[in-house]
Amino acid sequence: MILQIVRERDAAEDVLQNVFIKVWQSAGRFDTTRASPITWLCTIARNSAIDSVRKSGRRGEVSDDVLPDIEDETPDAEDMLCDAEESARLQDCLDGLKSDHRKCIRMAFFRGYTHTELSQVLDVPLGTLKSRIRRGLASLKGCLEGVANG
Repeated sequence: MILQIVRERDAAEDVLQNVFIKVWQSAGRFDTTRASPITWLCTIARNSAIDSVRKSGRRGEVSDDVLPDIEDETPDAEDMLCDAEESARLQDCLDGLKSDHRKCIRMAFFRGYTHTELSQVLDVPLGTLKSRIRRGLASLKGCLEGVANG
C-alpha cells in the first residue's frame, strides 16, 4: 500500500521504517474495540505514506484515473485493511455503490489521492468530488451497519 502511494521503492522503505517506529511507540494505546490490528497498522501506514508525499511535494506521473500497477508481491490495500470476513463485507458494500462514488472512494482511501488531485484527474469540480465522496461514505456506512446488524 505504501509503495502504491509513494511510488518509489526507496521512499516507500523509509516510510515503512517510520511506520514500524510509530507502531512500536504507540502500541500501548492500541484499542481492540476500535479496530483490528491490521486495520490499525494499515491506517498508520496509509497516513504516513500520504504525509511523505505531501512533505516531499512529489507525486510523480498520474495516469487518467488509476495508478499504474506496481509489481509487488504484497497484498493490495483492500486485502490488508480487514480480515477475510470484513474484507468481503466491505467489498460487497463497495460494489453496491454508484460507480462514480466507488471510484472516488477507492482512489482517495486506497490509493492516497487528495481531493484536489482527484478533482484534476477525474476532471470534475472540487465540490462535486467532495459530494461524491461524502455520499459514497454515507452509503458505505449504512451498508456496513446494515450488514453488521442484519
